[in-house]
Amino acid sequence: MKNLAVSTVAGLAVVGATLVAQPQVASAQEVTELRWATSATGSAGHRAKVNLMAVLNRELDNFNINVMPTPGAIATIRGYAMGEFDGYYGADIAFNELAADSGRFEGFRDRMEREPVQSFWAYTMEVGLAIRADDADELDGWGGLAGRPVFTGPAPWDVRAQLERALNTLEVGHEYRELDLGLAGTSLDDGTIDAFIAYTAGEAALAPWVAEAELGADISVLNPSESEVEALREAGMEVVSIDAGVFQTDLGMDEVLFVPFFYGFHLGPDVSEDDMYEMLVTIEENAEELAQADSVFAQIDADMAEMQRRGVEASINDVRVHPGLARYMRERDVWNSDWDDRIAN
Repeated sequence: MKNLAVSTVAGLAVVGATLVAQPQVASAQEVTELRWATSATGSAGHRAKVNLMAVLNRELDNFNINVMPTPGAIATIRGYAMGEFDGYYGADIAFNELAADSGRFEGFRDRMEREPVQSFWAYTMEVGLAIRADDADELDGWGGLAGRPVFTGPAPWDVRAQLERALNTLEVGHEYRELDLGLAGTSLDDGTIDAFIAYTAGEAALAPWVAEAELGADISVLNPSESEVEALREAGMEVVSIDAGVFQTDLGMDEVLFVPFFYGFHLGPDVSEDDMYEMLVTIEENAEELAQADSVFAQIDADMAEMQRRGVEASINDVRVHPGLARYMRERDVWNSDWDDRIAN
């Protein structure tokens, strides 16, 4: 397999967030070293990849996976496309921008050495909007924020890109305000902003900084109106119902409506169809253990095949599918034959 370093020794092991050289040990079997990039140490993506790596390194004798922290998911896609990594941490919203040569990838396609592909979808993240509790009766849907200052998240983040995509679809021309995460709650309370992004992982866990922001303001959640939900779905975006109990605050509602996008840990076609398929089966067989180690894997524990279907459906027009993933999905009857011409070579 080209572009992958092949060794007959155990290479590097990840201890916590640090790569530590290990003594060389003779082995009769060739071991492929995979440089698999993820987001920064301390992030949800890094934690999830370390847990995933631990299972795959234990179960697969022919691979040794090294977790490579980077500043963020976008950096991993760029690094893969330039040949710096063998695997990366990619979201469907990022693939959409990459395919369109827009947003955070504007001008990048001309410099790419290879195209990313999709090979494993791990979990969703869901974005919505928190507002002041006093404004809850005044605002009817996301359109009520038109012209108002809104913190939709740090500029480079995928969660911000997804929320901006949804707001643009609804033509909500808000005023973007950049903030330090620790100031979101107090900035909402003092009127610097009228809303900030609220998001969950795996439809269950509220982002830690959003939970902290609840302490700085009396918040509510602004759900999109029925017509806005319909418009988002017509544009190809899902809208999911999240139990309002994920918030510490009593919001006075049973559910919040958020717009999900999909995160995955992907490898390219340099990893063979058979090897990618074996990885997916291994993940499926150990999904319960992964979910116990990190709640973001609860969705693949519940129905891994369905998670792959949803992820592929969300990104099929923007990035090709690894043949190992297509094989896995066919065997579980979640593959759509309309996607046959989107399988990577």
